[in-house]
Order: sequence, then structure tokens, then C-alpha cells
Amino acid sequence: MSEENKTPLLEVKDLKKWFPAKSSPFSKEKVFIKAVDGVSFTLNAGETLGVVGESGCGKSTMGRSVLRLLEPTDGQVLFEGKDYTALKSSELAKSRSDLQIIFQDPYASLDPRMTIGDIIGEPLDIQLKLPAKERMERVLKTMERVGLNTRYVNRYPHEFSGGQRQRIGIARAIVLGPKLMVCDEPVSALDVSVQAQVLNLLMDLQKEMGMAYIFISHDLSVIKHISNRIMVMYLGHVVELADKDDLYKRTMHPYTTALLSAIPVPDRKHKKEKIVLEGDLPSPANPPSGCVFHTRCYKAQEICKTQVPELRDCGNGHCCACHFPENQPE
Repeated sequence: MSEENKTPLLEVKDLKKWFPAKSSPFSKEKVFIKAVDGVSFTLNAGETLGVVGESGCGKSTMGRSVLRLLEPTDGQVLFEGKDYTALKSSELAKSRSDLQIIFQDPYASLDPRMTIGDIIGEPLDIQLKLPAKERMERVLKTMERVGLNTRYVNRYPHEFSGGQRQRIGIARAIVLGPKLMVCDEPVSALDVSVQAQVLNLLMDLQKEMGMAYIFISHDLSVIKHISNRIMVMYLGHVVELADKDDLYKRTMHPYTTALLSAIPVPDRKHKKEKIVLEGDLPSPANPPSGCVFHTRCYKAQEICKTQVPELRDCGNGHCCACHFPENQPE
């Protein structure tokens, strides 16, 4: 294997994103909402990393912080070996063509005052400033690539269905030929039949263009379908990270076990016992001491209340942040 293949496309080191919150008028202590609190992972070219967890676990904030749509509070993001977090505004603007995002809501993410041609062509105007004819050719070619009829180039977003609007968002994201795409729950607002079409489109585009995806979702069946590796997040922390097949075969963290037990199984013979987590997700403004999951964990012990478990390799690249991981290889 060459050195080029050994170097990850993206390397995230101890990424944090804290938001200042209102504190008590009687206290001078600053209060922060720790949305992302020390996330680390790598991503190779052409790979899909699925990110899953409950609402409020920090998935979307992590994705936007990687792209610097939100400025990280601390940590490093290395893209192709360069420190992306250290780029100045002019350098950052130039790098946008390599890193793009598909937003969750296909209704709110498109400007209703712009035509489809202008929405898809706007990145070209900012980055490349192409002649009008060449710009239009590229817009039409991108529309065909995502399955949109080129006759609709002068129509407005309100004239399209939800699935079509998401295709417009995808076209806008790929028109510059990015190397990395953050997909922030891109199919959660769509009907099930349309979800499958959009997922297949994303997978086809990945094969064709060689893009890497950070695919964020709360739907475990979607994550399993599209991902190579899966990262499970809880309260701003990574609790498990493994190859897709390995994670579904032998989950190690109790939180992941509980998530997978909630997946409906049509065959009653293979039905698993559902694990119901007690209590609500703790506040990221006041996270529990020790392991952040110990307040809801069915196997928590005293050490879990005081010591933070490290995300460590438990064998075959399967990483888990738990003092008592399950299903470890012998």
C-alpha cells in the first residue's frame, strides 16, 4: 500500500464545541452547553462513516464543526494532512469546494427567491466565476447527474416535491466536485419510498466521484445500508466506533445494544428483547461525572460514576468507551 493510501482524507482530534449559556445571576461561574466534547475519528477517501445517536447527542453540531460552519471551541481537523481549523478566512473560502454539506430540511435549505439554475450555479459563481455558457452547461450536466429534468432549470423550489428538492440540494453540493460531503440526516424528512431513491443516488454518486461521506442519521437501518464504519455518539462523546458488520454482530457498549434492540424485526423467531433506557438524556450543560451514560446504564458500577472511560481498541479496530464492554473477542 502506498503512502498516499495510508494517509486519511480527514482526521479529527479531540474536537469540542461548547455554546455559552445563561448562568444564575447569583453565580460568576460561566456555564457552557457541551454539545461536542472531545470527538476523535479518521475518514479515508471514498469511505462512508455513519454517525448515529439520539436527538441532542451532538451529531449535527459535530458535522458542522468539522466543516467550520460552526467554529470549534477546541481540537483539530486535518483535511488531507493540513490543519483545517487554522485556515484564515480567505484560505477557508477557497477550500469550500472540497468540503460540502447536504442539509436535513429540503424546504428550508433552498432560497425560495432563486431559480434552480441559480441555486445550483451559485457555488460556481463564488469559486470559479465561469463564463455564462460554460456555467449553464455545468448546471445542466449536474441536474442530469442527480436525476432532475433540465427543462426545470428556471423553476423555483416551491414547484418541486420534497424528494426533488433534496436532489437540488445534492446537485448544489456536488457541482464543484467535492472530496468530502457531510450528509446531515438528508433523508429523514422524506417518504420511505423516496428515501430509498435518494440513498441509492448518494451511493451511485460516491462510486462515480470517489467522495467520502460523514452520514448523520438516527435511523439505524439507513446507517447500516450506506455506511462502511459506524460511530455511535452519546451526549457529545463517541461511545463506540467499528466496522458496520462487526458493530451489528457484536455490540460492545450498552448504549449501542439498547439502540439496536429498538430496531423492529419482522421475523418473530429472531426477535430480540427490547432494552428500554430509563430516564431522559442528561443536560449537556451539566453532564454526569465519570461515564456520561452511567445514569441510564443497566450495568453501571461505582467506577462508572467517577472515572471517564477512554475510547480504546477492544480488538480488530472495534473501539468502545466503556469500563465493562460486552462481546469482547477472546
